[in-house]
Amino acid sequence: MDQLSKDRLTVRLNEVDSTNSYMKELVESQHPEEGSIVMADYQTVGRGQAGNTWISSKGDNLLFSLLIYPRQVPAKEQFIISKMASLAIKNTLDQFVDDIRIKWPNDIYWKDKKIAGILIESDIQGDQIEHSIIGAGINLNQREFPPELPNPVSLRQITGTEYDRVYVLNTFMREFFLLYRELQRGEQQIIDDEYMLDLYRVNGYHPFEDANGQFRAKIDRILPTGHLVLRTFETDEERVYTFKEVKFLDE
Repeated sequence: MDQLSKDRLTVRLNEVDSTNSYMKELVESQHPEEGSIVMADYQTVGRGQAGNTWISSKGDNLLFSLLIYPRQVPAKEQFIISKMASLAIKNTLDQFVDDIRIKWPNDIYWKDKKIAGILIESDIQGDQIEHSIIGAGINLNQREFPPELPNPVSLRQITGTEYDRVYVLNTFMREFFLLYRELQRGEQQIIDDEYMLDLYRVNGYHPFEDANGQFRAKIDRILPTGHLVLRTFETDEERVYTFKEVKFLDE
């Protein structure tokens, strides 16, 4: 955090279509310093991974986008950014509640319920990442969620306490840039190991479903590309998946 420019932007909005979209416009028009933040009380078109929507009540939750310039990261290994963002949110929430895990690729869970989500959009130039926008939504103070959402939870629902969004954001920033500095020092293995340890359902065999049906498997490893490698219980077969190709089933 101390190494970030004092000229970095902090933009706080009452309402915006998407903090990621707003940050994209800033990058195109102003080229803000690394560590710049856009935070909103409400998103009218909040987005998640693979076209999912992010639903949040106005003023209750932490919705923001962070800008970084990770040019030392090869484009084919950009999943390390997802790892750092996931770990930073987990490490932030760990300071308020137990049982936080990372559900591959980058959903944040409390027990079996989703408490946060991440959308990372990177500008790739050749084999290099020009910039990355890390968008996140953390359920902090929402009391109720629409019934159509499968398994949401907020920190307030868990603890009964209301949280200051700016304080939680500042905590996230400290946690993220600790990890980012490790990456810049060439200590990526520390990040990889921590991510594996913190994965949801990382221990033992669990039910999954892919295009061919249901099966039991254990998480074997995560490839640098972000692909999930499962090892099946019945046949000890190795199966490799990209996002949305495999589903975690309820137990």
